[in-house]
Amino acid sequence: MSRNVVIIPARWGSSRFPGKPLHQVAGKPLLQHVWERCRGAERIESTIIATDDMRVAEAAFAWGAEVALTSPKHQSGTDRIAEVAARAKEFSLIINVQGDEPLVNPRLIDRLVETLQKNRGFDIITAAHPFENPHDALSPHQVKVVIDRNGDALYFSRAPIPSTKGSGPSLFLRHQGIYGFRREMLLQFVKWKPTPLERAEALEQLRALENGVRVHVLVTKHGSPGVDTPTDAEAVAASLRKWSTSPPRRRRQKSRARR
Repeated sequence: MSRNVVIIPARWGSSRFPGKPLHQVAGKPLLQHVWERCRGAERIESTIIATDDMRVAEAAFAWGAEVALTSPKHQSGTDRIAEVAARAKEFSLIINVQGDEPLVNPRLIDRLVETLQKNRGFDIITAAHPFENPHDALSPHQVKVVIDRNGDALYFSRAPIPSTKGSGPSLFLRHQGIYGFRREMLLQFVKWKPTPLERAEALEQLRALENGVRVHVLVTKHGSPGVDTPTDAEAVAASLRKWSTSPPRRRRQKSRARR
């Protein structure tokens, strides 16, 4: 029986924010907020935290999460979730939600699953939304994406694309770090070597485009901010407190460790 799963990659080490997964935000570890949000998605059967750090694993297990222990050698979150998917043939659609997305919308996760289910020609899907402040597009920390008329990605960049000449800033789309994969494509993706554009931009999604893979982009009205620094964590704390007063109900899932 096939299953739809969210896998949240989480690592302790971070040059800008060491220990970020367990950083306390609005009374809970940051990673727990992400996990709770993902549990609100109705089309997901399992939500798994993938980590190589026992501090993260033990904390996640304590609050009731399913935990997958992975290799410490992975260079990216995609490599980490692929290890989990490779060991579980029952996984059909895998949603990769970054461990620093505490405001991710559960409905967006459902939409990714729904779109993959309805469109067999899509192997990878992601999301983007207009910048609330077009000037934020100048930041190299905000990834931009341009799409074609079918809603497929043409290019991802840290540079402000497309050019504002003649079109204005309304075309700027901020890429949100959430992906949906079919299992076979995820396992193939991590076998490919990093590509020239991927290395130039430090964006692994370009590996898919350079290998001729169609990446469909769901464009939403609004997105959710990630947490890259302690300052970012403070900025989202108020929203998290508001949401935590009425989190969506979910059936209880058994906590266990995957090895």
